This record gives sequence, structure tokens and C-alpha cells, in this order.
Amino acid sequence: MGFLGRKKELELLHQIRERRPSQLIVMRGRRRIGKSRLAEEFGKSFPSSYFFTGVAPQPGVTAHNQREEFAKQLEALFNIPAPKADSWSDLFRVLARLIEGKNALLVFDEITWMGGKDPLFLGVLKNAWDLEFKKNSDLFFILSGSISSWIERNILKSTGFLGRISHDLVLRPLSLACCNLFWGKYGDRISAWEKFQVLAVTGGVPRYLEEVRPELSAQENISKLCFCDGGLLVKEFDNIFSDLFAKKSVIYKKIMRFLVDGSKSLEEICLFLKRKKSGVISNYLDDLVTAGFLSRDYTWLLKTQTESKLSRYRISDNYSRFYLKHTEPKKMPIISGAKISFPSWDGIMGLQFENLVLNYRPAIWGLLGINPNEIIYENPYFQRETKNKNSCQIDYLIQLQHQAIYIVEIKFSKKEIEKSVIDEVSKKIRKIDLPKYYSVRPVLIHVNGVKESVQKSSFFSHIIDFGSLLK
Repeated sequence: MGFLGRKKELELLHQIRERRPSQLIVMRGRRRIGKSRLAEEFGKSFPSSYFFTGVAPQPGVTAHNQREEFAKQLEALFNIPAPKADSWSDLFRVLARLIEGKNALLVFDEITWMGGKDPLFLGVLKNAWDLEFKKNSDLFFILSGSISSWIERNILKSTGFLGRISHDLVLRPLSLACCNLFWGKYGDRISAWEKFQVLAVTGGVPRYLEEVRPELSAQENISKLCFCDGGLLVKEFDNIFSDLFAKKSVIYKKIMRFLVDGSKSLEEICLFLKRKKSGVISNYLDDLVTAGFLSRDYTWLLKTQTESKLSRYRISDNYSRFYLKHTEPKKMPIISGAKISFPSWDGIMGLQFENLVLNYRPAIWGLLGINPNEIIYENPYFQRETKNKNSCQIDYLIQLQHQAIYIVEIKFSKKEIEKSVIDEVSKKIRKIDLPKYYSVRPVLIHVNGVKESVQKSSFFSHIIDFGSLLK
């Protein structure tokens, strides 16, 4: 399969290249999101491109092992004897001389593996950029990694790299229209409902979508990927967390498992972990957020338009939630080769689809005709019960400057949505502590159609077929 999607990101890289002189940029995003593939495609426009990657973290891997691996890659790329791996300074000096004067793309892939255990690595790299690499006006240098929190703390917010990074490129899931391309010539014959079953499990992660066989049904594809020994997504979760977090992966996994059935507050997470509320737990959660596995959803006060102190963490990565909820409990039988009965789609798709929709919010704004600059707050909304207020939870709520509130109900059903949805949303609206003079516009997002009675009621200001975003 050829290179699909990332047209905007590729154009951006070419625009940055045109600025000249030499460019140093950061590229980050969750594992499998396509960082290396994008860099490879971009590299086709250079006479020369050189990719270096670190050794995945595992017991016994040291900083010296990382330097040795780098030296071996120098040997292979330039057909030279492997230089001594005593210091990063010497290795970077050798590399700089080898690419001196060349119009080249240089990529340090998984830089967090490369330098995470060596306190001198980043300082030496900064000096190498200033004293060696930067002198080559035709050099485009990408620092790429999956642990966004490490990159943010140690590079983007580091005084050492201040003013040196030309651009911070964060790769997010592919647009739904790009995801649709993975069905190829079968695309027009397969329903949006079936495609969203696959996307609700895989998200817009290109590496997972590459495994989709369009001639198979959604259930057959998910069974092959998630419930058969050897399927890509059977061991993927453990592999990712081991690669990203090494020894600390146990605590990160424990947090993820706790959130699998729904969002939780920091206090609830600390209570579950039997830990006091502290910066350590907050850092763990921040790592999971910046790595793309969790979202922190803040609620707010509609009347005063001020952010509340209340927030909840939820699993925002569709694959991770599906794995923890449905694959992991059956992992041992799967690995032993047992035939696993497929769980009911009805029981799976509610939160999975809701989560998918929330990952494509800007597309929703476009369908609603909302200018992003007019948004005061937008998020899944929750209201705690008090003496004067009822508890309430809204799938997605948008508050605009011109005294309008959009209350979004997200439904995934094989059948057309029944008129009962109107009563559901009406009850939620009555519970919300709404400011005076605000207009309320209910919105329904669906995939498989709505009953005519829902259309004729004119209750919803907008009824959105989410499948339209696949086109």
C-alpha cells in the first residue's frame, strides 16, 4: 500500500525546508502514528537521507549500548569502520564530517531511547548543532520521538534548545477522509456503519489501518487483529508500554486499566492506587496525556464562563480502551490458540464511538458552522450534584461567545435512532444550570440514520451523519 494521508504535514515540511538555512525540528506522536513513514516520504525529495534510531528500552540496556548502536549505524550507512563509542561528542563529530556540505535529511528516530539514560546527551547534541550541523545550510534535522512528555520537558522547554527548534510537529490520528482510503476500491461498497466499527477499535492510527483487509467484514477484521494468536493488536499494548515506559510501565498500565469503564477524577485515581495526591501521580497522568493515551477533560461554570477545578481523565486512545476491555481478559486463551467468541457489537460500540467522535472535534465545528475563535469552552461536560443543582453529564458541550450552547448527543446504532432520544436529551437540558439569555441548540450525531419522527420534531438544531466525514 502506498503512502496515504499526511498531505498537510508533508506540505508543511516542504514549506519549512524552503526557509533555509539549516532547520532543526521536532516531530512527535504516539507509537504507530506514522512519524518514521512521514519522514521517509519527505526524505525522497533529498539527494541523501540518514536515519538513526535508539535501542528500545529493556533490562540491561545502558547509555553505552545506545552509543554502540549509533556507531554501528554509522558503519552501515557510510560504509566506514565503526568509530569508538566512548562519547556522543566524538560520534556526532564523525557524523557531521560525513554529511558536511550535503543536501541531506538527518533523522534521529526515537530520540528518547537514544538519550533518555544519558544526562550528557542533550547538552552534547545542542553543542553539536551549534558547532557542527548548523553550518550545513542544506541540512534538515528531525528529532523524532513517541514520549512527548520527555521531549517537551527536555527539548521544547529546555533553555539549551531555546530558539533552535524551527517547528514542533505533533502527528495526530489521520482524518476520517484519509482513513477511508484504506478501504481502497471497496470503499464505495462498504457502509459507514461497518467502517466505523473498525475505526472505533483502531482509531485513525495508520499502522493499524494497514492491516485492514477490505474484503473481510468489520467483525472478521477485528477478530483477526485482536482475538487471534499472532494478530498485530494482541500484544501491541504491552509492547508499546514497555517500549515507552520501561520499568514504570506497570504503574501506567494500572492507571489505564482503572479508567477502562469510564472517566475518573485525580482523587479517585489516587484512591485506587492507594497513593496520596501528589506531583508524582500527576506526572504519570501528564505522561499518558502527552503520549496520546489519555485526555484530561475539564468542566466549567456555564454562568460565569470560568474553568472549574473539577476534571476527569479518560482513555482517549480507541485501541487501548478496546484492548483493555475486550482483548486482555481473554489474552491467555487467545495465545493458546482457543477460538474466541466475538463480543456483542452493541456492548462495545457506545463508548468506543463516542471516543472516536471526540477525537475529531474540529470536524464537528465545521459541520456546525462554528468559528473556533468564538468558542469559550468545549469538552465532555459534567455537573456535580449540590443542594441547588442536579448531577448531569453531556457527551459533548460547546459554549460560544454569542450566548449559544450546543449540547451534543452521540449515538451509534445499527438501527435508525428512535424518537426516545428526544426525551433523553430533554432531561439532560433540564438538569443543566444554564445562564440566562443563552440559546440551547441540541445536536444529534449518528451513523445509521434517524427515524422520520425525529426529523419532523425539529427538536435538534442539527442532525449530523458522522459518515459524511469519510467522504
